Amino acid sequence: MDKRQTEQGLDGVIAVWKPAGWTSHDVVAKVRGMLRVRRIGHTGTLDPAVTGVLPLCIGRSTRLVEYLQEMPKTYEATLRFGIATDTEDLSGTITEQKDASFLTESMIRDAALSFIGDIDQVPPMVSAVKINGKRLYELARQGITVERSARRVSIYEIEILKITGVGIEPELTFSVKCSKGTYIRTLCVDIGRKLEVPAVMSELIRTESAGLREEHCVTLEQIPELLKQGGLGKKLFVSNTLLTGIPSTVAAHPEALHVLQGKVVEANKLQPPADREGLWKLYRSDGVFLGLFSVDENGVTVRPVKVFQTPEGQMSQDSHSD
Repeated sequence: MDKRQTEQGLDGVIAVWKPAGWTSHDVVAKVRGMLRVRRIGHTGTLDPAVTGVLPLCIGRSTRLVEYLQEMPKTYEATLRFGIATDTEDLSGTITEQKDASFLTESMIRDAALSFIGDIDQVPPMVSAVKINGKRLYELARQGITVERSARRVSIYEIEILKITGVGIEPELTFSVKCSKGTYIRTLCVDIGRKLEVPAVMSELIRTESAGLREEHCVTLEQIPELLKQGGLGKKLFVSNTLLTGIPSTVAAHPEALHVLQGKVVEANKLQPPADREGLWKLYRSDGVFLGLFSVDENGVTVRPVKVFQTPEGQMSQDSHSD
């Protein structure tokens, strides 16, 4: 049996190239119906107008959604200077216009690159952030604007791809690698604000999420054919291997059994030793993923966080291998 499958059915991560006009929930519902699976979830919402990489966790892999969501994401965005809207993109009502023809390429480049690092963003009114139990976009639909607190996000990389137009509304296309919770439309507005001109996001594509890129994706149209040909398993990624930011270690017998039973295990008994505080991926000596475990602040003991094997299964497998 393919290691990306279990006896209960499909298990892993499939990257779907989300089309424009679909919500992330729409994609999940469509794929759930095609695969006839109940346990499925995405690793980060994309607005309906946005296209790009939407990783879907299937089966037991849904238990790792929260960790895959925390991984950096990469987008390709185009912003237009000289215009502002109430949604920070071209779908909204124009609220301000200004001649931006005085901007030079070097001014635009310097302003954009100045946002690399940790920055504070005020979530847009069209976001899903909740205030007093109401999502901001729900309030926005009612014409209500409320005060929002700034949030700290990280911009890891910005690459200038193209600067076009010398008229009153020049455009900048750039690639940005950022932390979870970064609003690219707000970044576009803030770049314009730094240059003292209004700006909006005119286009957005997510080019990477959970380490998966366009070349790893399938389209909604391809999934039925892959199912028919029995090739869908080859498009599934083993979820724990995508968590490249979490270190790995190995537990030999009897430590592997002890950690599954919730017993205290010394971190230095693992190979390599789990020598720092925090989350670790733990494998059995034959490569079987046991789950996510946490090392205490003193680097001494290991405790379970997300267990993917059972003590009974561990013992059964150990007995079978004798």
